[in-house]
Amino acid sequence: MFGFKRKSQTPRELVEQLDRYIVGQARAKRAVSIAIRNRWRRQQLPDDLKGEVAPKNILMIGSTGVGKTEIARRLAKLTDAPFIKVEATKYTEVGYYGRDVESMVRELVENSISLIRATEKQRVETLARDRTDDKLLDLLAPRPKAYEFQPAGQDGASSTEAVAVELESDSYERTRAKMKDMLVAGELEERQVELTIEQKSQPVMMGGVGVEQMDMDFQGMLEKIMPKNTVTRSLTVAEARKVVFDQQCDSLLDQDKINEMAIVQAQDMGIIFLDELDKVIASDGKGTDVSRQGVQRDLLPIVEGTTVQTKYGYVKTDHILFVAAGAFHKHQPSDLMPELQGRFPIRVELDDLTKKDFVQILTEPKNSLTRQYAALLKTEGVELEFTQDAVEALAEYAFQVNQTTQNIGARRLYTILEQLLEELSFESPDMKMGKVEINGPYVSDRLAAIADDEDLSRFIL
Repeated sequence: MFGFKRKSQTPRELVEQLDRYIVGQARAKRAVSIAIRNRWRRQQLPDDLKGEVAPKNILMIGSTGVGKTEIARRLAKLTDAPFIKVEATKYTEVGYYGRDVESMVRELVENSISLIRATEKQRVETLARDRTDDKLLDLLAPRPKAYEFQPAGQDGASSTEAVAVELESDSYERTRAKMKDMLVAGELEERQVELTIEQKSQPVMMGGVGVEQMDMDFQGMLEKIMPKNTVTRSLTVAEARKVVFDQQCDSLLDQDKINEMAIVQAQDMGIIFLDELDKVIASDGKGTDVSRQGVQRDLLPIVEGTTVQTKYGYVKTDHILFVAAGAFHKHQPSDLMPELQGRFPIRVELDDLTKKDFVQILTEPKNSLTRQYAALLKTEGVELEFTQDAVEALAEYAFQVNQTTQNIGARRLYTILEQLLEELSFESPDMKMGKVEINGPYVSDRLAAIADDEDLSRFIL
């Protein structure tokens, strides 16, 4: 079956991969890695038992910015599984204005189609590129209109006409071969060509609701009756190559087959990350959260296992892995509906970040913030370097501000680094300097006054 490219990875190997991007949270990493491995194990079972094994959904509990979303997102990338992140708060109970919970399954199928399509596109890439070169040659050197002639001696056709056509054909083939050599060598990239592009008409919005939320049959009917517009554009060969390549790939791909594969992939390997689950718990007093308990009731059959209609076909949710998350500051997981609680058997509490964690976040991951800012300023010719005492100071300020104000986890580092490097970012285009070192005293000079003033730090940091 398509997908799950790294299906042989063990939980230990998955955790090691996650450690390259996410600091700490070992329990959460272990839990999601085991859940992913169990999905591969299920695929190895006999068919009569495979359908009985349900996924072990996970509920992650922790403050914002401690890595809940990043763990699920990175894991989906590592396993090439269809993945979407949705906010529980954007759904409303059936009967209220807003999005219904089934739309998350439709989004998962769309994501699965994108993954399958990308893989199938790689499979036909070589043939599509050959066809693209032929199409570009047709645009650069159009074929001459063939002479209509008959063999000499038949109905007055002369041998002279036949010879003329043959000579012109030979001349064209030589010209085309020469143009092909120039095209392959990249000598024609700036040449202008006229290309006809098909544009789909946008569906009409009805009653404030987009086509996505209309009845599936009506949506399909609209797509069929919408006229297809074509427009002729003047593009360079470099620009036209991308457009023609996509057109050739579309012609080589079997969209119905892709849709079928995508549904199977979404059903067996899909991951839905349901964030802010604690926000759909109704408060004790009366308020505007009239539909929150209803959202839980609507979520229950999706998580338990049901069949959802999409425009590509019916999708069963029985084996989709749900990873829910929430801060649960005002409420507890026990405040959820008992039936919904039972569908999240694995619960993991994520730890708040310490100063040591902040130091690791700033230095260890491949995509650490210090590396990102250094790369950004390098585009201006400025080589940025953080000393160890600067990193320690930044970690201390991040931890201190999180303790004295709202704890937003690792996201605090974004605000602190922006404040720290604001002047340097503004002046760097005019500095023409080779190297700038950020040390501990510089960090203290830029941040100490703001961090010590609790009122200022609430608004600035």
